[in-house]
Amino acid sequence: MPTVQLTDRALIDVAGPEAEHFLQNLITTDLDRLAPGEVRPAALLSPQGKILFDFLVSRHGPDSFLLECRADIADDLVRRLTLYKLRAKVTISKRDQALVSVSWEDDSGRSQIDSTASRDDSGALIDIRFATAASVRRHHGPFSPSAGLEAWDALRVKHAAAESGADYALGDAFPHDVLLDQNGGVGFAKGCYVGQEVVSRMQHRGTARRRVLIAEADVSLPAAGTEVLVSGRPAGALGTVAGRQALAILRIDRVKDGVDAGEPITAGGVPIRLAIPAWATFTFPTAPGESASGTEGA
Repeated sequence: MPTVQLTDRALIDVAGPEAEHFLQNLITTDLDRLAPGEVRPAALLSPQGKILFDFLVSRHGPDSFLLECRADIADDLVRRLTLYKLRAKVTISKRDQALVSVSWEDDSGRSQIDSTASRDDSGALIDIRFATAASVRRHHGPFSPSAGLEAWDALRVKHAAAESGADYALGDAFPHDVLLDQNGGVGFAKGCYVGQEVVSRMQHRGTARRRVLIAEADVSLPAAGTEVLVSGRPAGALGTVAGRQALAILRIDRVKDGVDAGEPITAGGVPIRLAIPAWATFTFPTAPGESASGTEGA
């Protein structure tokens, strides 16, 4: 079981008798669906629906929640949450020390993780972004690493678990762009939250044009940030790169048009193939009478 220590993470406690109501009215995740023993992806949006902060949220005892985010945005997230606090009976505080590790099974012998599973004996939490895969668990506290960060990056790429900083810039992406609508990070049945109108409109009208795709090549891919070109036109850029595979947030309409026209798709001059994550439910745009496909390539 590989275990990787994540040195760039921070933990924020949100606690108090009104903590759940406070967060439920702010963030994208539906806390009514957040089971003990799991972490769900979440975001705090601008009124225009763009992601200002991304993080993972979990329950941490009665009337208490734990937010795990990038260390470099933690102080700003605390300040932003505090602005919304007003007279709510809630406390918001960043932990002075945060030890975060992830571990997972070497193979995917279990096809599905029970989303209602409780904490195991180590106190680990199930990361539901990998619910169809490798039983990924997050550990908050001392835990001995056995692998390097490159192993974690490769796992994220394989399962299309995009994160800000590595894969997209905060303030520049909608939840649909980074698959929060697909992996439990957006609650479409919950009440209002900041940016909810824009996100709901994109969902109901099916207007999401950018999506996380998995890029693959026959040789090592260039560095993150390299533009992906369809017949010389930019369609997006590579994010996390793991050898011959990478994540890429791309205009799926441009990708589909390019493939239909037989045009090359490249990143830094390297021909690439693009695939929708196997667990995702969206498809490439299709013309009337055309069947959907999950794989496109040069």
